[in-house]
Amino acid sequence: MGRALMIQGAGSNVGKSLLVAGLCRAARARGLSVAPFKPQNMSNNAAVTADGGEIGRAQALQALACGIDAVVDMNPVLLKPETDLGAQVVVQGKRLTTVRARDYAALKPRLMAPVLDSFTRLKSQHDLVIVEGAGSPAEVNLRAGDIANMGFARAAEVPVVLVGDIDRGGVIAQIVGTQAVLDEGDAAMISGFIINKFRGDVSLFDDGYRLIGARTGWRGVGVVPFFADAAKLPAEDALDLPAKGAGAGLNVACLAFSRIANFDDLDPLSQEPGVALRMIRAGEVIPGDTDLVILPGSKSTRGDLAFLRAQGWDVDLAAHVRRGGAILGICGGYQMLGMAVHDPDGIEGTPGTTAGLGFLDVETQMRADKSLSRVQAVHVASGAAMSGYEIHMGHTQGPDRARPFARVDGQDEGARTADGRIAGSYLHGMFVEDGFRRAFLNGFGVDAGPESYGQVVEETLDRLAAHMGQYLDLDALFAMAR
Repeated sequence: MGRALMIQGAGSNVGKSLLVAGLCRAARARGLSVAPFKPQNMSNNAAVTADGGEIGRAQALQALACGIDAVVDMNPVLLKPETDLGAQVVVQGKRLTTVRARDYAALKPRLMAPVLDSFTRLKSQHDLVIVEGAGSPAEVNLRAGDIANMGFARAAEVPVVLVGDIDRGGVIAQIVGTQAVLDEGDAAMISGFIINKFRGDVSLFDDGYRLIGARTGWRGVGVVPFFADAAKLPAEDALDLPAKGAGAGLNVACLAFSRIANFDDLDPLSQEPGVALRMIRAGEVIPGDTDLVILPGSKSTRGDLAFLRAQGWDVDLAAHVRRGGAILGICGGYQMLGMAVHDPDGIEGTPGTTAGLGFLDVETQMRADKSLSRVQAVHVASGAAMSGYEIHMGHTQGPDRARPFARVDGQDEGARTADGRIAGSYLHGMFVEDGFRRAFLNGFGVDAGPESYGQVVEETLDRLAAHMGQYLDLDALFAMAR
């Protein structure tokens, strides 16, 4: 059996996912067989795994940092919020059920067994497993039945390193305060601490660093400066996507739905020098100089159709089309472009039918079975090869399917209008493929940049690992694993 170490945060969004990715790449550089693990994740940004399931996109990036294929064991419990009150529960890659938030506590005790099963399997296959917590162990009101932080750490006997975010301020209180609220057994699981996202001269925090060590008795493993190149890695949050103002190239506007999903589709476009990508948020209008509007994936197609109309974006889209603009709908966005979305069984919520935007002559029927697959395809308009993945609940049919967006294994996929300006597809991740991205942009008269997106991600992970090695005591950190 290999060893394991868990990275927990003194709060949410302290940079755990990025730290784990960097540590995975650093361990790999030392010749270790390493794998990531997150017992429970809450995200609508999912990836399809090599073994045909789904996990959080962050764990897929961490697997890439390890140089291995993503598998469902890396994230055995994935919660995908569908409404403010409920979420779909995915266990070891497959949808188990949908529960209201207040009912999830009753379900959690059943989930520790598959969590430990997946962890044990990974640990038996690798020298080192680096575990990422969720939220913060300081949320002691959620401790009963916990499978994400200390509940898991104690059940699996995995030592913990606690991370504080100095960029938010109050990092001494974050870490010392966490120790103060933990019970004695949980606090004993913590072996060290890391200060993350420092800006400026790290030596200026020497006194604070020593104070934390003296107050807690935990070993400081390092102070990590802010890693600016994080923007070159797939974004964990749609609001983290780097935005660029309108320019002489292609002006792209993406609608930030309330339940936006798999928004990492946009990462390769956001880094193209000839593309100005803007996320259009609630209360904002679609700018009149937009060339292409992207309707991204959504965990609640009918709910986000209502959200779209509440923002007045349906009116903006009609004006955009009248001006000759283009629209691309991906997955849930594709479903919205049609005439109607039917959900007689209440797969996404209350049973019923919602009128679509009517830009494509297709209709979608929601189904309980979920399509999960990695695919190779050909873009019909350009003939360029594509790769991507499907992850959706729903079946779309109609006359505009006679003009497919792509072909997958010889079968038509997606739909287009006769003039080709409006298109929809279920294929996520299509822009990662350099050849397709180049052909797609050429269709708008824009040249793609010379860099390979995949190579940029790999090189950024290498720089991240070097960054960790410069500012963390990796020997001490890896020695804490057991």
